[in-house]
Amino acid sequence: MRRGRPNVRNDVQMAIVGALSTAGRPLNTSAIAKQSSKILGKKISWNTIQKYLNELVQVNKIQSTSLPHSKAENKNGLTVYSLKK
Repeated sequence: MRRGRPNVRNDVQMAIVGALSTAGRPLNTSAIAKQSSKILGKKISWNTIQKYLNELVQVNKIQSTSLPHSKAENKNGLTVYSLKK
C-alpha cells in the first residue's frame, strides 16, 4: 500500500489534456481551468493550471500560440493552447 499524499500532477495534467481534446479548438488558461475543475470535481487555481501548461509545453504534449494584441501593435496578446498534432 502506498503511503503519503497522492500525486496531483498526473491528475491535473490528464484533466488539461482531456479538456483540450474535448474542446476541439485552442483554449486559453482560464477556459482550461474551468474545464479541468469540472473534470476533477474540485476548484483548480489559474496559477496551478498555468504551471502545468508550461510543463506540458516543454515536453511537447501541447503547443502554445501567442495571438497578437487587439489594441497595441507589436505586443503579444492572449496565449491559447492546443494539443500537438
